[in-house]
Amino acid sequence: MRPFFTGLATSLLLLLNTVLGVLPMMVFAVIKLLIPLPWVQNHCFEAVRWIASTWASINAQIFRLLTPTHWDVRGQQELSRDESLLVISNHQSWVDIPALMAAIHGKAPFFTFFLKRELLWVPFLGFAWWALEYPFMRRYSKKQLEQNPSLRGKDLEITRKACDRLQGRPVSLVNYLEGTRFTPAKHQQQQSPYHYLLKPRSGGVAFTLSAMGDQLTQLLDVTLVYPGEKPPTFLDLLTGKVQRVIIDIEKHALPAVMREGDYQQDEVFRAEFQQWINQLWQKKDEKIDRLRREFDAE
Repeated sequence: MRPFFTGLATSLLLLLNTVLGVLPMMVFAVIKLLIPLPWVQNHCFEAVRWIASTWASINAQIFRLLTPTHWDVRGQQELSRDESLLVISNHQSWVDIPALMAAIHGKAPFFTFFLKRELLWVPFLGFAWWALEYPFMRRYSKKQLEQNPSLRGKDLEITRKACDRLQGRPVSLVNYLEGTRFTPAKHQQQQSPYHYLLKPRSGGVAFTLSAMGDQLTQLLDVTLVYPGEKPPTFLDLLTGKVQRVIIDIEKHALPAVMREGDYQQDEVFRAEFQQWINQLWQKKDEKIDRLRREFDAE
């Protein structure tokens, strides 16, 4: 019965915190929408981001007080809230987001996610994400580009325009390179060369670096490891069944050459960029294997 009551209490407090956060956020979002003056919009953005950051801090306290999960944070701790970061991470579970928050929330700028344009129409949340200046991306498929060549390069142009609003503001841009959560079935279907990871998609990172220019100079490489045969569900976290999560973070300088090339048009640059991403992913795969073996040996 204890997991049931833990899950109930945790869920109710998270829901209450979300409702109390969304309501004032909507007020500032409406003001931001109706008064298109730069100074008003900037103040509304800062207010909305403060509310979102406070919401995340309270959520972290709820998990800390009501659940036994040990967030085992390792690695580079020299972070700054005034420094923009590109954050990359492996993706296995909805627990990944609380894990990221446990590792760097309050030490780095509040998270910014690239979202599909369709998510803009999600009730309440889409409006909140818009107020938080989350970039909404529109990607064209190969088939669409073949049928209409004039669309080539439009997705990058849209990404650049979406990122313009982030210029001059410290951001932590989160990118899940695998594009989807890891499962054994997806791993087998892809015939991934990695033991614990799906194949990385390098195009999104290339777009991000091109769109953000010199504002992004640091890479925060996050590796998440869940001891056990399979990653926990969010329900497992709510009910106190997640005992430990290993979060290894490592900060690197982003190579300037990777921010300056044309990923779409330059085949040589595209090959070099993909090789760079694959090397990062190979090291991450080896790190996951090492961390899992260390845990098993304890």
